[in-house]
Amino acid sequence: MPREISKTKDIASGLPRIAELFEARVPKDPAIISDIDGEVVFGGLHRGLRKITVSNGYESYDYFVPRGKQIMVMSGDKVNAGDPLTTGALVLHDILRIMGPEVLQKYLVNQVQEIYLLQGIDINDRHIELIVRQMLRKVRVVEPGDSDFLIGDRVDRIHFKSVNALLQAEGKKVASAKPTLMGLTLASLDTESFISAASFQETTKILASAAIEGQVDHLYGLKENVIIGKLIPAGTGMKTFKEKYLGTDESDLERQARIEEMQELQRIKEA
Repeated sequence: MPREISKTKDIASGLPRIAELFEARVPKDPAIISDIDGEVVFGGLHRGLRKITVSNGYESYDYFVPRGKQIMVMSGDKVNAGDPLTTGALVLHDILRIMGPEVLQKYLVNQVQEIYLLQGIDINDRHIELIVRQMLRKVRVVEPGDSDFLIGDRVDRIHFKSVNALLQAEGKKVASAKPTLMGLTLASLDTESFISAASFQETTKILASAAIEGQVDHLYGLKENVIIGKLIPAGTGMKTFKEKYLGTDESDLERQARIEEMQELQRIKEA
């Protein structure tokens, strides 16, 4: 078999795993990982499941392992939060919940790079990091505080931080949220721009919904500006974008001025 054909075949065999990672799917045979630092204690069998307990004196977690699944720890072993207790692929949502977004970002980049490097393909990390950033750009509201958010709302991370900055500057109670992971399909559809979302999937449904709700696309993103044929908010188009964004609403300018004033006062106090 020619070398190029063989390489293409090898790459194709690794694509399902890449799709699984980028779509944030739960693997068919997921590994069970520890939620806390602690000591492993084996329990008895319960309905064909082996009980494993991890405790540290303050809290304990029980895990039930199906018969036939290989256990990677022994009774009495010390484990850290996030360590696998059984064989299998790690669940991305578990990594995010237990170890946080930074660890998940590194895991995703390393896993994708590993698949490509096995086929002799060298990809710069920045390209994968851009995709991972989009997968983690949303947060889920846990406590709305004095904001207009509702519990369970999924909002853009940057927008959430800006709202909290305004609330803090005004002396109000800030909102709290947890990072959330979205697959690429969901991330592409869950965007403020209906033009961007409609260009990806479910075009008729998205455009009909936008028309019924009377949505307005402010063309803040890159994709929707490319579709319309306008300058993108980058490079030479950044100046136009900033003027448009800051000039549309005077209240935004006033809030920004108050934030800068409060930050300056805070710096003076700390000095």
